[in-house]
Amino acid sequence: MPDRSPVVTGLGALVIALAFVRAGQTALAGGSSLAVVLDFVLLGLPGVLFLYVGLWLSSSQLDPELYPRVVLWCLGGVAIMFVFLALRAIHPGVTTSFTFGTRAVALAIGSVAGLAIGIHEARALTRERELARRNDALERTQATLEERNEELSRTQAELEAALSRVEASNERLDHFASTASHDLKEPLRMISQYLTLIETRHAADLDEDAHEFLAFAVDGADRLRAMVDALLEYARVETGGTPLERVDLEAVLDEVLADLQMTIEDHGAAVTVDSPSLPRVLGDSGQLRQLFQNLLANAIEYCEDGPPRVHVSASQQESTVTISVRDEGIGIEPADSERIFELFERLHTVDEHPGTGIGLAVCQRIVERHGGDIWVDSVPGDGSTFSFTLRSSEQPSLSPGTSARPGS
Repeated sequence: MPDRSPVVTGLGALVIALAFVRAGQTALAGGSSLAVVLDFVLLGLPGVLFLYVGLWLSSSQLDPELYPRVVLWCLGGVAIMFVFLALRAIHPGVTTSFTFGTRAVALAIGSVAGLAIGIHEARALTRERELARRNDALERTQATLEERNEELSRTQAELEAALSRVEASNERLDHFASTASHDLKEPLRMISQYLTLIETRHAADLDEDAHEFLAFAVDGADRLRAMVDALLEYARVETGGTPLERVDLEAVLDEVLADLQMTIEDHGAAVTVDSPSLPRVLGDSGQLRQLFQNLLANAIEYCEDGPPRVHVSASQQESTVTISVRDEGIGIEPADSERIFELFERLHTVDEHPGTGIGLAVCQRIVERHGGDIWVDSVPGDGSTFSFTLRSSEQPSLSPGTSARPGS
């Protein structure tokens, strides 16, 4: 938008030039110095005011498009005073003559009054235009917000529909897993029972190889039944869990150690934990108990040199709690650090280390359901550290230290 304030400034300069001309005429006509000064001042003051206003307009908040209106109001004020003076001059009843000073003062009053009216009107129009622009901007913003609200509503409806489909799919999956588990375990149970009956009732008729074959068959059926149970457990992590709530990890770990008491004693294991107690987190206590049990049982199982030494530690950064379970076992190759969390991935044979190959996959799914991550840091032959993150229900300050756990 062009800046037209030089118009007002130019008008002021013109008036000052006229004041110089008038003062010069007075001096050439033999007027006194006082008359020369008065003529210059009376005519020059409006010019100085115009110069000031012209400079002020450039830095004011008035709309530059309104500058010509200010000038027109100034000229209008001067014109009105000209008409006034003309009417007084031609009126037959007026005998008083107007001196130049009187006329200059009248013209100055008219110009200043017009200038004041013009600035006042320009301010009012500027505010009116600014309000109109803001209203337009608000209307555009409101229209944009309404469009986005409609988009959000559509997105929310789509998400709710997708969530409903996922919930229905999970329910069908849970039903399928339960049905499949029952339908698979029942034949396996019958196989184990009948094989055991054969071995019991016909023991005298069977040679050593037959007894060995039957033992292999029963063991295979038992392991397959355990695998079916593990798969069902894996499938029910999402659908079978309870709502996340405030959980005391110290109490959860105590329960797990009590459950593993015989395993700890049989292996001569020692389990230690950071002191003070572990923090409270948001979680499913049953699933967290299973998570600890799987990790501690693995730490004890995969230790071949000397009694197992397992340490549980906790650290916290803002609202995230990191729990680590460190052992001094056989360790894991770096290339296998991600593969071990997949279903049925085993690094050792069943004869070396029994298991279903699903435990760590269940651990990963439990941690993911809690909104965390799980990973392993390991050096082959120097132990492994399994770490996972959970959301804290509070923000305690954890002090370093170690204390022995009961049953270690």
